[in-house]
Amino acid sequence: MNIKIVFVVISVAIIVWIGFVAISSNTTNESVNKDEMSMKGTDASREMVKSDQVMNEGSMEDELVMKVGSYEPYSVEKLANADMGHVVLFFRASWCPTCRALDADIRANLQTIPKGVTILDVNYDTATVMKQKYGVTQQHTLVEVDAKGDLISKWTGSPTLATLVTNIK
Repeated sequence: MNIKIVFVVISVAIIVWIGFVAISSNTTNESVNKDEMSMKGTDASREMVKSDQVMNEGSMEDELVMKVGSYEPYSVEKLANADMGHVVLFFRASWCPTCRALDADIRANLQTIPKGVTILDVNYDTATVMKQKYGVTQQHTLVEVDAKGDLISKWTGSPTLATLVTNIK
């Protein structure tokens, strides 16, 4: 009888130990995945900064000529583009699948962004003050603003560049 009790206690202990190992292993994997996603976001941010630097290296003449629409990393100076057209802030998160889909569609169709439309890519995860200013509570939010940065309209979930453009006032 005592041997059966010892056997049951040992079996339960082994099962508990296996469960603990499985849970701690899963937690470690989640931590690694979060670190990897964070690093990807950092890489994307670096690329956006590099891209912004390349764009800023153009001549003053280039800045005066109205571009066919553009998709650029956010900077407050670019809000002035609203004086000659429309500026839309795209609150995008690198981990958001619908944001990635819209980002890819915009990039694939840069030449079809209408003249006078500037889409500014805003990092949803780091733009806390801007999210508060415009009442943005979720990623994949688009905000049309004027040259002073005042809200004109706000919407979420445009799946393509074409639907984004139809929402511009």
